[in-house]
Amino acid sequence: MNRRRRALLYGLAAAVASLAGGRLTQLAFARPGSTSSDEILVAIFLRGGVDGLSLVAPYGDANYNDLRPNIRLAAPGSGPNAALDLDGQFGLHPTAAPLAELFQQQHLAVVHAAGLTSDTRSHFDAMDYMERGTPGARNTNSGWLTRHLLSTNSSGPLPVIAVASLIPGSLLASPLAVAIPDPRRFGLPGHWYYLDSQRRALRHAYNGDTWLHEAGMQTLNALDVVESANPGDYEPEFGAVYPQNDFGDALMTVAQMVKLGLGLQVATADLGGWDTHEYQGDNGEGYLAYMMEVLALGLYALYTDLTNFTNRLTVVVMSEFGRRLRENANHGTDHGHGNVMLVLGGHVNGGVVYANPWPGLEPGALDQGTDLAITTDYRRVLSEILVRRLANPNLGQVFPGYTGYTPFNIVQGADLPINYGGSGRVYLPSVSR
Repeated sequence: MNRRRRALLYGLAAAVASLAGGRLTQLAFARPGSTSSDEILVAIFLRGGVDGLSLVAPYGDANYNDLRPNIRLAAPGSGPNAALDLDGQFGLHPTAAPLAELFQQQHLAVVHAAGLTSDTRSHFDAMDYMERGTPGARNTNSGWLTRHLLSTNSSGPLPVIAVASLIPGSLLASPLAVAIPDPRRFGLPGHWYYLDSQRRALRHAYNGDTWLHEAGMQTLNALDVVESANPGDYEPEFGAVYPQNDFGDALMTVAQMVKLGLGLQVATADLGGWDTHEYQGDNGEGYLAYMMEVLALGLYALYTDLTNFTNRLTVVVMSEFGRRLRENANHGTDHGHGNVMLVLGGHVNGGVVYANPWPGLEPGALDQGTDLAITTDYRRVLSEILVRRLANPNLGQVFPGYTGYTPFNIVQGADLPINYGGSGRVYLPSVSR
């Protein structure tokens, strides 16, 4: 092989490997013999710290109304931009009306005063802690979803995708994860005339039994199947209409990959832009109202499009932290603490705001005197989904140090005997054959 062809092959091999997992120095691969369920988990991260007190507002609380004179939501029925009542205490943002419909149909549950127990207000640290599954520490070399997949021996042609250009922290060190920012452009680079030869050469190069060979072959197989499905011709079903933006495109990609029948078990997607320090919008209008609408329309379209899969589908939505109770001088909100999580699916016990207990917004009940306190560790919600829906009782491996599994009854399913053992570390096999 001459120098130029060798350089081309090595370059393509590197491109394939990067699609397969991102951080190649920390990849590991699943043990043989899959014990995973056929459930589908979609994890959506709202990056920037969504204002949970606007998404699901405690509209009747005097402290909420007094400390948010401009950005508060009015009580249900009191105006055109009033909150949409959920249970007599909490109201949904009016532009998130599609979520109210799912809530009323008991497919959507809200968990309030939830979040990351670390008291950091740093976006970077909070996202990292949350996605590793270790609040306040970086004592793992992998993400919580990576450890879930490894602890259930998940496998298949395409068990996990990240609809993004890069693999997120929740899939750190995953050999199974494939980044698919756009299925229409998911393919090998190069001239069409040489693509068949390139594929044969790459399959020969990845014909081995190390983690790197496995990751490369996983991606090559995914490339073949996704390209053969003509993703550019995809048409949503059941009248689903995705918002015409990156978030809508990402969720439509998730639906496409589910319907390809490749054994997809986990998908991740992001919606950024929630860092609303300035002019987030008064009286239920403005920038934040637009963002709430994008989120609601996207989730509603995904759930509608996957009507034939809802009995296998669970969607969880989270953010790194909430916003301050008091609005700032710029009619925005600064970094806070307690927040909202959303859980959507065919086996969700929806139509309920789970706030057990709701800490209230009295000055003495606030975290550090300024923020909504956290009474529900976000890992409690995720653990219930793992155990009851994904049949994974290995909580010690997925969330090292977290004990005392106590389900809310947010989702239906069996409570398996919990295994609290495991360090959360992923041990990296040698690259050499």
